[in-house]
Amino acid sequence: MSMEELVRQLADKKARLELGGGEKALAKRKEQGKLTARERLALLFDPGTFTETDLFVKHRGTELGMQSKETPAEGVVTGFGKVEGRTVYAFSQDFTVMGGSLGEMHAQKIVKLQKMALKAGAPIICIQDSGGARINEHVDSLNGYGEIFFNNTIASGVIPQISVIMGPCAGGAVYSPGLTDFIFMVDKVSYMYITGPEVIKAVTREETTHEALGGAMAHAMKSGVAHFAAPSEHDCMLQIKKLLSYLPANNVDDAPAFPTADPLERAEERLLQIIPENANKPYDVRDIITSVVDDADFFEVQAYWAQNMVVGFGRLGGRPIGIIANQAKVMAGCIDIHASDKASRFIRFCDAFNIPVVTFVDTPGYLPGVNQEHGGIIRHGAKLLYAYCEATVPKLVVIMRKAYGGAYLAMCAQSLGADFVMAWPTAEIAVMGADGAANILFKPGADVADPAAAKAQWVAEYKEKFNTPFMAAARGFVEAVIDPRETRRYLGAALGGMETKRETRPAKKHGNFPV
Repeated sequence: MSMEELVRQLADKKARLELGGGEKALAKRKEQGKLTARERLALLFDPGTFTETDLFVKHRGTELGMQSKETPAEGVVTGFGKVEGRTVYAFSQDFTVMGGSLGEMHAQKIVKLQKMALKAGAPIICIQDSGGARINEHVDSLNGYGEIFFNNTIASGVIPQISVIMGPCAGGAVYSPGLTDFIFMVDKVSYMYITGPEVIKAVTREETTHEALGGAMAHAMKSGVAHFAAPSEHDCMLQIKKLLSYLPANNVDDAPAFPTADPLERAEERLLQIIPENANKPYDVRDIITSVVDDADFFEVQAYWAQNMVVGFGRLGGRPIGIIANQAKVMAGCIDIHASDKASRFIRFCDAFNIPVVTFVDTPGYLPGVNQEHGGIIRHGAKLLYAYCEATVPKLVVIMRKAYGGAYLAMCAQSLGADFVMAWPTAEIAVMGADGAANILFKPGADVADPAAAKAQWVAEYKEKFNTPFMAAARGFVEAVIDPRETRRYLGAALGGMETKRETRPAKKHGNFPV
């Protein structure tokens, strides 16, 4: 047989495999308004750059009808290419092939891709659209999931791992996304849960729907499992590309810098107006963040969950930074269980991938209450302390208003390793607020004619002396008390000064993070 004939046969075979479950199944996807596995990859990668791997892999099942089943490409498309010019690995499960179910060789394709990405030091995008384990292949399916989980764990902190839920994701399938760094979901398209509504109704008699139980907004707002919730598959891919623009390829590379026309020396007049004169009035800390970062561009992470804490990415002088901030307009910026978890995980991600951390502080303390104590606020709150102490990337802090007690420490005080702490004149760095201190310390004598007036005077004197940044600055715990308008300039200078930061820690296998 001639080479030409062999090449023609090869093209025909590839074309058949690339149809996945066939034209009828693909047409049904279109009717449902969903993209196919290959269309999703085409949206993600730069045109003409995707190279597919293992197209010809076949299953080896011989039981429960598998001996007569064809599973083109084994129900998952794997490969690598360029996203905005940078190398990225990705797999996309094909729901038209046995519901995207994971069998032995399906899993091996993913495992192989994970190892390739790890060796290449490149991010991996995991597009999930699967009915779960392929029952027909029994324990081989379960073993496949286990190998994927193991590789997720080995790759953690070495290469960015991003999960994209583009359909159902149930049972054991949810744990791989749970082990990755970021999870994207699409409203009314994505579902994640350990057990579905039918099982829950049978076991607990609770009635719910797929959307209420495990939809994008349920996980974005209630559980905190989803980091991003997109309105459409197209918008989801755009968000992924934006996230990748802030991230290095791996843990030994630098994050990509982008040119900006926004000068680091820019003074921002609106920073004088954002915080109200009344220290008990709220404001939106995102107004401060966007006033400071390059081109007012802030990419928020987990925007719908634990909204009393704001985290996300921005740039200073073109260089990516991670931002953590107390949100004064939600619960007065108090730190609770969920806020502690949210900030801790984000800090650890930034530290793993050499992204400097900038913290904006305005918090009256940890949230009090029986539910918080019984829910483990001590354990969860300790995560925040641990994450800041453990991080060796440059850590810059801006204290804008309240920084009381343990929460002052938890938001990266100098004693937790902050490299440069600056405070605005409105900063209140103290063990507690003046009114709380008065309730403990003020003891009017019997000769005081007007105890209320005396207490008010005591509170005023306490505020003037202690609820300021200057006592902390006098002790050297604050490097600079600054004009708020110069925040960007000071942060840029401090970031430049810490660009070559090196910090070593005692040799150990790993610490015991307070999970």
